[in-house]
Amino acid sequence: MGEPAGADAEDVFGAGRLDAVLADVMRDTGASVGLVYLRVPGEDMLRLALVSGVSQEIAAPWVRIPADAPIPVVDAMRDRALVWLGGGQQEIARRYPRLGIVLPYDFLLAAAPIADDVAVRGGIVLLWPVWHPPHLDEHERAALDACGRRAARLLRRAAERGPASYPAEPRVVHPARPPEADPVLARSALRFAERLPVGCCSLDLDGRLTFLNTAAAELLQAGAAALLGKRPWEVLLWLNDPVFEDRYRAAVVTRRPTSFTVVRQPATRLLFELYPDATGISVHVTRSAGPSVTDEEEGAGREPGAGAAAPPGTRDAPHRTPAPPEPPEETAGGQAPPSRPTEPVGAGAVYHLMHMAATLAEAAGVHDVVELVADQIVPAFGPQGLVLMSADEGRLRIIGHRGYTQEFVDRYDGTPLTAEVADAQVLATGVPLFLTSPEDLYRAHPHAPRYESRSAWAFLPLIASGRPVGSLILSYARPRPFPAAERAMLTSLAGLIAQALARARLYDAKHSLAHSLQTSLLPHGLVPLPGVEVAARYLPAGHGMDVGGDFYDLIRAAPDTVIAVIGDVQGHDPNAAALMGQARTAVHAHATAGASPGDILARTNRLLNDLDPDRFTSCLIVGLDLARHRLRLATAGHPPPLLRAPDGRTRLLEAPPGLLLGIAPDVEYATTEVPWEAGSVLALYTDGLVEAPGVDIGTATAELSGRLARSRPRDLDALADDLIRHVKDPAHRTDDVALLLVRREI
Repeated sequence: MGEPAGADAEDVFGAGRLDAVLADVMRDTGASVGLVYLRVPGEDMLRLALVSGVSQEIAAPWVRIPADAPIPVVDAMRDRALVWLGGGQQEIARRYPRLGIVLPYDFLLAAAPIADDVAVRGGIVLLWPVWHPPHLDEHERAALDACGRRAARLLRRAAERGPASYPAEPRVVHPARPPEADPVLARSALRFAERLPVGCCSLDLDGRLTFLNTAAAELLQAGAAALLGKRPWEVLLWLNDPVFEDRYRAAVVTRRPTSFTVVRQPATRLLFELYPDATGISVHVTRSAGPSVTDEEEGAGREPGAGAAAPPGTRDAPHRTPAPPEPPEETAGGQAPPSRPTEPVGAGAVYHLMHMAATLAEAAGVHDVVELVADQIVPAFGPQGLVLMSADEGRLRIIGHRGYTQEFVDRYDGTPLTAEVADAQVLATGVPLFLTSPEDLYRAHPHAPRYESRSAWAFLPLIASGRPVGSLILSYARPRPFPAAERAMLTSLAGLIAQALARARLYDAKHSLAHSLQTSLLPHGLVPLPGVEVAARYLPAGHGMDVGGDFYDLIRAAPDTVIAVIGDVQGHDPNAAALMGQARTAVHAHATAGASPGDILARTNRLLNDLDPDRFTSCLIVGLDLARHRLRLATAGHPPPLLRAPDGRTRLLEAPPGLLLGIAPDVEYATTEVPWEAGSVLALYTDGLVEAPGVDIGTATAELSGRLARSRPRDLDALADDLIRHVKDPAHRTDDVALLLVRREI
């Protein structure tokens, strides 16, 4: 299905044109769930724009995704390739554990890029039930590819007409519904359901009741007025158990029937059977056969859903509805009372908390923590506003916020920790403060400002290892009772954030130290030299302190001689960096003394042996003879350089192998000489550029040689960027990478 020309941003999002793309690909592939992600302009972030087949609540952890997150759609966009997970729950848990934690159900998944020849503009994710074959067929692959290209055309045309206006929340795309039934047939169906001696009810994909018959109302001990439009586990106290919500989530995500048994006090055991499709869930409720529940059993602890059925013959007996518990008591200032066992945290909140914990465990610096907290909490936990503060030199500094204007939050940046305001007081006392209404706010803090229509607040202290780290403020548009279970959950959330923030501060301090050490040891810049053009790149390993032992240098040894150096010390820590600095200093000293490449290595090797560093170093020295147009090289166990001729022919420059530096004190290194043609490019690199788990280094080196041969090296900086593009993602880089390019001018 094509699109007429002239689609602009408003057309794409306002008139449902992108909705049709998602609906069509789901219809053509038989997918049960569909998600469309788009790049956020000016941010390193993906935003969920469209969702179909699941509720927004289930999709909430992935409303905003960092562009480097370990998620299938990110990998598909980065590699411009289809990601297929046809092995069900086990494969998802193995390859994408964060996804497996929050959706521990059985389904198949495909992720594909939304891309054209110019740019990758987003991605699409589709889910299927496990009865789908373990492989996509040719028709399904073609439909996914066509969907990506069609969506990319729409987005490109919209971008040409101006900045896109994204919807504030993901738009729900409803599947095509069958035509409305004839009113006579509808009344007949209703009478049919009413005559059934078993309970029947219907949930939409958001878990809200849309229909129940009289038998269901009797079994649930609640009428339609109390239940319709609400999630049953949020209304019925005896159903307020995570097992119900979890089974609902499982049915929606997997599209497979599921069931569970729960005890309705005082002694009735009910079986719930859930039958899902693309529009909702039909629920069958019956009494479950089994022994009766005795008074002693009712007092004993049971697993969720455990219990026994009512005695036979009690189907129509009147039911005793237990009196509802008293509302949670408020202590002075709205602080939390003790948690009550009758208020368990819902399954969705538990999964969101688990996802937050897994996400924060992968966050490195403070900026990462702030972005993850701000992007995850608002969609997943329900507040309309968030302010994250860090305790710094006796003041609270605002380090992140959502749902507030910058002007509003700037007024409160730098609040003293001794100030009589809620965000500072909770940090001093260590006790969370929950204000359920504007009256609570004005009673506790008469002069506190109220942002627009906010009507409830949670002030949460961030304390790690007994030390104040900061505070978190959540605000809600409507008054909120904050039941004890929710207060406990939010307090746990604050504890996770506090620990992550404390780790992030330590990481940032170490990273700053490592960065200073690294920059002091590597060349601050390559001095321009007559007759040659140079470019260099250095990428630290993706994990750890971002400091390592790879080094490079370009040394003017004589008026007509330049020494190019590249090396690699074992390790990715300050000790490796310190040894690297010693090795680089030694090479520099011997090179300026006029030693040959082989002699430079031999003398440096003796120095490193004297230092006894218990680490080995690979090194490659290339002498560039600008007068005779020759290259002289010697190696100490380092990968051989590549030489690209002006016509594109590229070859490895093999030199007689030599021992790594630091193994034995008396080692000789041979020097080899080769011609150096005008316009040729010499590429020196460390093994991080060609080594990867499961990849043969010979194959990887041949691929690097091929990329260099196919290049048009008019701009050496652009060539350097192209050669390291495949290792730029820190999440997939396990070793330092250094690259030095030298071209002889024509």
